[in-house]
Amino acid sequence: MPKNRNTFSSLAAWRRRALSRAVHRGWRWVQESGAVTAEHPGRLRFGRIGEGTRLAFPQGTVFGEPWIELGAHCVIGEQVTLTAGLMPDLDLGPEPILTLGDGVVLGRGSHVVADTKVTIGSDTYCGPYVYITSTNHSYDDPHEPVGRQWPRMEPVAIGPGCWIGTGAVILPGAVLGRNVVVAAGAVVRGEVPDHAVVAGAPARVVRSWDSEKGWQPPLRTPAPVPIPSGITPEQLVALADPGETPGPSGD
Repeated sequence: MPKNRNTFSSLAAWRRRALSRAVHRGWRWVQESGAVTAEHPGRLRFGRIGEGTRLAFPQGTVFGEPWIELGAHCVIGEQVTLTAGLMPDLDLGPEPILTLGDGVVLGRGSHVVADTKVTIGSDTYCGPYVYITSTNHSYDDPHEPVGRQWPRMEPVAIGPGCWIGTGAVILPGAVLGRNVVVAAGAVVRGEVPDHAVVAGAPARVVRSWDSEKGWQPPLRTPAPVPIPSGITPEQLVALADPGETPGPSGD
Protein backbone atom coordinates (compact mmCIF):
# COMPACT_ATOMS: atom_id res chain seq x y z
CA MET A 1 0.00 0.00 0.00
CA PRO A 2 2.77 2.52 0.77
CA LYS A 3 4.25 1.73 -2.62
CA ASN A 4 0.92 2.51 -4.35
CA ARG A 5 0.60 5.77 -2.39
CA ASN A 6 4.06 6.84 -3.52
CA THR A 7 3.22 5.96 -7.12
CA PHE A 8 -0.02 7.98 -7.05
CA SER A 9 1.75 10.89 -5.32
CA SER A 10 4.51 10.95 -7.96
CA LEU A 11 1.94 10.79 -10.75
CA ALA A 12 -0.05 13.68 -9.24
CA ALA A 13 3.11 15.75 -8.84
CA TRP A 14 4.06 15.07 -12.48
CA ARG A 15 0.60 16.13 -13.62
CA ARG A 16 0.79 19.37 -11.63
CA ARG A 17 4.19 20.19 -13.13
CA ALA A 18 2.97 19.41 -16.65
CA LEU A 19 -0.16 21.53 -16.13
CA SER A 20 1.91 24.39 -14.72
CA ARG A 21 4.27 24.32 -17.71
CA ALA A 22 1.31 24.25 -20.10
CA VAL A 23 -0.37 27.19 -18.36
CA HIS A 24 2.81 29.27 -18.45
CA ARG A 25 3.44 28.43 -22.12
CA GLY A 26 -0.16 29.32 -22.91
CA TRP A 27 0.05 32.62 -21.04
CA ARG A 28 3.27 33.56 -22.84
CA TRP A 29 1.53 32.84 -26.15
CA VAL A 30 -1.43 35.00 -25.09
CA GLN A 31 0.92 37.84 -24.07
CA GLU A 32 2.74 37.69 -27.41
CA SER A 33 -0.47 37.46 -29.43
CA GLY A 34 -2.22 40.21 -27.46
CA ALA A 35 0.62 42.74 -27.60
CA VAL A 36 -0.07 45.81 -29.77
CA THR A 37 2.51 46.99 -32.29
CA ALA A 38 2.46 49.01 -35.50
CA GLU A 39 2.36 45.76 -37.47
CA HIS A 40 -0.29 44.18 -35.24
CA PRO A 41 -2.52 46.96 -33.82
CA GLY A 42 -5.48 44.69 -33.08
CA ARG A 43 -8.61 46.74 -32.48
CA LEU A 44 -6.64 49.89 -31.57
CA ARG A 45 -6.24 52.52 -34.29
CA PHE A 46 -3.84 55.10 -32.94
CA GLY A 47 -3.22 58.37 -34.71
CA ARG A 48 0.36 57.15 -34.92
CA ILE A 49 2.31 54.22 -33.53
CA GLY A 50 6.01 54.24 -34.30
CA GLU A 51 8.31 51.44 -35.34
CA GLY A 52 9.36 49.14 -32.50
CA THR A 53 6.70 50.42 -30.10
CA ARG A 54 4.93 47.74 -28.10
CA LEU A 55 1.94 47.79 -25.75
CA ALA A 56 2.14 44.74 -23.49
CA PHE A 57 -0.89 42.51 -22.97
CA PRO A 58 -3.21 42.87 -21.15
CA GLN A 59 -3.69 46.55 -21.93
CA GLY A 60 -5.53 48.89 -19.57
CA THR A 61 -8.33 51.23 -20.63
CA VAL A 62 -7.58 52.76 -24.03
CA PHE A 63 -9.87 55.14 -25.90
CA GLY A 64 -9.62 58.18 -28.15
CA GLU A 65 -6.83 56.40 -30.08
CA PRO A 66 -7.14 58.61 -33.20
CA TRP A 67 -5.92 61.50 -31.00
CA ILE A 68 -3.08 59.49 -29.42
CA GLU A 69 0.33 59.48 -31.09
CA LEU A 70 3.06 57.10 -29.92
CA GLY A 71 6.66 57.56 -31.06
CA ALA A 72 9.09 54.85 -32.08
CA HIS A 73 10.53 52.24 -29.70
CA CYS A 74 8.18 53.03 -26.81
CA VAL A 75 7.64 50.36 -24.14
CA ILE A 76 4.13 50.39 -22.64
CA GLY A 77 3.74 47.96 -19.73
CA GLU A 78 0.78 45.80 -18.79
CA GLN A 79 -2.49 47.42 -17.63
CA VAL A 80 -1.46 50.91 -18.75
CA THR A 81 -4.35 53.32 -19.34
CA LEU A 82 -4.08 55.74 -22.28
CA THR A 83 -7.07 57.99 -22.91
CA ALA A 84 -7.80 61.08 -24.99
CA GLY A 85 -10.97 63.00 -24.21
CA LEU A 86 -13.44 62.79 -21.35
CA MET A 87 -15.09 59.67 -22.76
CA PRO A 88 -14.98 57.44 -25.84
CA ASP A 89 -16.43 58.38 -29.23
CA LEU A 90 -15.90 62.13 -29.00
CA ASP A 91 -14.65 64.25 -31.91
CA LEU A 92 -11.59 66.00 -30.48
CA GLY A 93 -10.64 67.99 -33.56
CA PRO A 94 -7.72 67.80 -35.99
CA GLU A 95 -4.79 67.89 -33.54
CA PRO A 96 -3.42 65.08 -31.33
CA ILE A 97 -4.32 65.26 -27.65
CA LEU A 98 -1.82 62.78 -26.17
CA THR A 99 1.68 62.56 -27.65
CA LEU A 100 4.53 60.29 -26.57
CA GLY A 101 7.97 60.92 -28.03
CA ASP A 102 10.39 58.22 -29.15
CA GLY A 103 11.67 55.79 -26.54
CA VAL A 104 9.12 56.58 -23.82
CA VAL A 105 8.66 53.86 -21.18
CA LEU A 106 5.42 53.64 -19.17
CA GLY A 107 5.56 51.14 -16.32
CA ARG A 108 2.93 48.59 -15.41
CA GLY A 109 -0.39 50.01 -14.20
CA SER A 110 0.40 53.61 -15.14
CA HIS A 111 -2.35 56.01 -16.25
CA VAL A 112 -2.05 58.85 -18.75
CA VAL A 113 -5.39 60.67 -18.86
CA ALA A 114 -5.45 63.43 -21.46
CA ASP A 115 -8.69 65.38 -21.56
CA THR A 116 -6.65 68.23 -23.00
CA LYS A 117 -3.15 68.25 -24.44
CA VAL A 118 -0.53 66.03 -22.73
CA THR A 119 2.99 65.71 -24.15
CA ILE A 120 5.67 63.31 -22.88
CA GLY A 121 9.12 63.96 -24.32
CA SER A 122 11.41 61.39 -25.86
CA ASP A 123 13.33 58.95 -23.64
CA THR A 124 11.24 59.70 -20.56
CA TYR A 125 10.99 56.67 -18.28
CA CYS A 126 8.08 56.13 -15.90
CA GLY A 127 8.04 53.51 -13.17
CA PRO A 128 4.96 51.43 -12.33
CA TYR A 129 1.69 53.08 -11.29
CA VAL A 130 2.57 56.60 -12.36
CA TYR A 131 -0.49 58.85 -12.83
CA ILE A 132 -0.36 61.71 -15.35
CA THR A 133 -3.53 63.73 -15.86
CA SER A 134 -4.62 66.98 -17.45
CA THR A 135 -7.89 67.01 -15.46
CA ASN A 136 -8.74 67.54 -11.81
CA HIS A 137 -12.04 67.71 -9.93
CA SER A 138 -13.28 71.12 -8.91
CA TYR A 139 -14.99 71.74 -5.58
CA ASP A 140 -16.05 75.39 -5.85
CA ASP A 141 -19.66 74.74 -4.91
CA PRO A 142 -19.79 73.47 -1.30
CA HIS A 143 -23.37 72.22 -1.76
CA GLU A 144 -22.78 70.08 -4.84
CA PRO A 145 -21.01 66.69 -4.73
CA VAL A 146 -17.45 67.11 -6.00
CA GLY A 147 -17.90 64.38 -8.58
CA ARG A 148 -20.80 66.30 -10.19
CA GLN A 149 -18.90 69.56 -10.61
CA TRP A 150 -17.31 70.25 -13.97
CA PRO A 151 -13.58 69.42 -13.82
CA ARG A 152 -10.75 71.81 -14.56
CA MET A 153 -8.38 71.00 -17.42
CA GLU A 154 -4.86 72.28 -18.04
CA PRO A 155 -2.23 70.99 -20.48
CA VAL A 156 0.68 68.92 -19.19
CA ALA A 157 4.16 68.96 -20.73
CA ILE A 158 6.94 66.59 -19.66
CA GLY A 159 10.31 67.28 -21.21
CA PRO A 160 12.65 64.74 -22.78
CA GLY A 161 14.88 62.47 -20.74
CA CYS A 162 12.88 62.57 -17.50
CA TRP A 163 12.68 59.79 -14.93
CA ILE A 164 9.40 59.54 -13.03
CA GLY A 165 9.44 57.17 -10.06
CA THR A 166 6.88 54.64 -8.91
CA GLY A 167 3.51 56.04 -7.84
CA ALA A 168 4.29 59.64 -8.76
CA VAL A 169 1.37 61.89 -9.71
CA ILE A 170 1.72 64.63 -12.34
CA LEU A 171 -1.16 67.10 -11.97
CA PRO A 172 -2.86 69.36 -14.53
CA GLY A 173 -0.76 72.33 -15.58
CA ALA A 174 2.56 70.69 -14.69
CA VAL A 175 5.49 71.59 -16.95
CA LEU A 176 8.62 69.52 -16.42
CA GLY A 177 11.88 70.51 -18.07
CA ARG A 178 14.57 68.31 -19.57
CA ASN A 179 16.09 65.42 -17.57
CA VAL A 180 13.95 65.99 -14.49
CA VAL A 181 13.89 63.27 -11.82
CA VAL A 182 10.62 62.84 -9.94
CA ALA A 183 10.94 60.82 -6.74
CA ALA A 184 8.64 57.87 -6.07
CA GLY A 185 5.30 59.00 -4.65
CA ALA A 186 5.84 62.69 -5.43
CA VAL A 187 2.88 64.88 -6.39
CA VAL A 188 3.98 67.42 -8.99
CA ARG A 189 2.25 70.62 -10.01
CA GLY A 190 3.52 73.83 -11.58
CA GLU A 191 6.85 74.30 -13.34
CA VAL A 192 10.00 72.25 -12.74
CA PRO A 193 13.27 73.52 -14.29
CA ASP A 194 15.67 71.44 -16.38
CA HIS A 195 18.00 69.05 -14.54
CA ALA A 196 16.17 69.14 -11.21
CA VAL A 197 15.22 66.44 -8.71
CA VAL A 198 11.83 66.88 -7.04
CA ALA A 199 10.31 64.96 -4.14
CA GLY A 200 7.41 65.18 -1.72
CA ALA A 201 3.72 66.05 -1.79
CA PRO A 202 3.51 68.72 -3.01
CA ALA A 203 6.84 68.16 -4.76
CA ARG A 204 9.69 70.60 -4.26
CA VAL A 205 13.18 70.79 -5.76
CA VAL A 206 15.64 68.88 -3.56
CA ARG A 207 18.62 68.87 -5.93
CA SER A 208 19.54 70.82 -9.07
CA TRP A 209 22.37 71.16 -11.54
CA ASP A 210 24.66 74.19 -11.59
CA SER A 211 26.89 74.60 -14.65
CA GLU A 212 29.83 75.69 -12.46
CA LYS A 213 29.33 73.72 -9.23
CA GLY A 214 27.65 70.61 -10.61
CA TRP A 215 24.87 68.96 -8.61
CA GLN A 216 23.80 70.91 -5.54
CA PRO A 217 23.69 69.44 -2.99
CA PRO A 218 26.43 67.11 -4.28
CA LEU A 219 25.59 63.53 -5.18
CA ARG A 220 26.39 60.93 -2.53
CA THR A 221 26.91 58.08 -4.99
CA PRO A 222 29.64 57.45 -7.59
CA ALA A 223 28.88 58.19 -11.21
CA PRO A 224 27.22 55.22 -12.97
CA VAL A 225 28.70 53.39 -15.93
CA PRO A 226 27.52 55.12 -19.14
CA ILE A 227 24.81 53.34 -21.15
CA PRO A 228 26.33 51.86 -24.33
CA SER A 229 25.39 53.72 -27.49
CA GLY A 230 22.73 52.13 -29.66
CA ILE A 231 20.96 50.26 -26.87
CA THR A 232 17.17 50.23 -27.24
CA PRO A 233 14.68 51.01 -24.47
CA GLU A 234 13.56 47.36 -24.54
CA GLN A 235 17.12 46.14 -23.97
CA LEU A 236 17.67 48.67 -21.19
CA VAL A 237 14.48 47.62 -19.38
CA ALA A 238 15.42 43.95 -19.78
CA LEU A 239 18.83 44.63 -18.24
CA ALA A 240 17.25 46.47 -15.31
CA ASP A 241 14.64 43.78 -14.64
CA PRO A 242 14.99 40.56 -16.67
CA GLY A 243 11.63 39.23 -15.46
CA GLU A 244 9.47 42.25 -16.27
CA THR A 245 9.08 45.09 -18.76
CA PRO A 246 7.40 47.80 -16.65
CA GLY A 247 10.12 50.44 -16.65
CA PRO A 248 11.99 51.95 -13.68
CA SER A 249 10.54 51.22 -10.27
CA GLY A 250 12.32 53.69 -8.05
CA ASP A 251 12.81 57.40 -7.68
